[in-house]
Amino acid sequence: MVETVRGQVPVDQLGTVLMHEHVFVLNEEIRRNYPELWDEEERVADAIERLRELASRGVDTIVDPTVIGLGRDVERVARINAEVDLNIITATGLYTYDSVPFFFRLHGPGTVLGGDEVMVRMFVKDITEGIAGTGIKAAFLKCAIEEELTPGVERVLNAVAEAHLQTGAPITVHTSPGHRTGLVAQEVLRRSGVDLGRVVIGHSGDTTDTDYLRELIDNGSYIGMDRFGLDALLPTDERVATIAELAGGGLADRMVLAHDASCHNSWFPTGVIEQALPHWHYTHIHDVVLPALREAGVTEEQLTTMLVDNPRRYFS
Repeated sequence: MVETVRGQVPVDQLGTVLMHEHVFVLNEEIRRNYPELWDEEERVADAIERLRELASRGVDTIVDPTVIGLGRDVERVARINAEVDLNIITATGLYTYDSVPFFFRLHGPGTVLGGDEVMVRMFVKDITEGIAGTGIKAAFLKCAIEEELTPGVERVLNAVAEAHLQTGAPITVHTSPGHRTGLVAQEVLRRSGVDLGRVVIGHSGDTTDTDYLRELIDNGSYIGMDRFGLDALLPTDERVATIAELAGGGLADRMVLAHDASCHNSWFPTGVIEQALPHWHYTHIHDVVLPALREAGVTEEQLTTMLVDNPRRYFS
């Protein structure tokens, strides 16, 4: 069974899964203190419409890695999910490229006051008891490393690793292929005792360096080919060609697909994504990418492996 926003779902009934999609990416302090920048009713209605359109393409499940640092609000997501026939799997963890939030600065391992790692207790509670008193349980862990391994980033990685060891929940890591930080994340997690076969190295699709991608796979992890539509980082045709090359080499069983899209991302002014990144939305894979992959020689069996079988194994 897999925990979702609507409750437990048998793992073999997750169906077609996009493994890295956000419902919202927000700064909650800005939203709460400057409500004129956020129209709750409009945003919720828009999210329902976008997610219904995604479900109409045959997608059964999205995996939402929105955690602390990205504006997680599972109550809002639950209200939206009640209007959409779609499984939404939520995460616990912490998103930072540099230091930990001030809340954690003075207590915990290596700090002035020392003590146990409060992040571990928080993450484990989200997985075993539920998030914020909702009863909605996280089913996986999320952390991030961008350009380098800072002390704060390493502390989060270690906390995620410990929560994984205590609960068995799998891990997804935001990484930067240009800085090869997927390998750094793998080494930190491996040192902490994590089975790298339970890890997705996210945003691996931002590169055409198949030697790097094969090294990640050889180390045991899945690679997230999960930013389709973000053409500013890498055009769709190059992403397709990279997947086709790896699939042709027998590695479809180590890749998962997604867009890393959202209904609304407050990092960008309203309208900028639609204008500058018109393909960065939930249906780009089914409308454009899957036909292109077929044209590039990826078989139906391999597509099923990436969209159905690999997510099922990840959560098993």
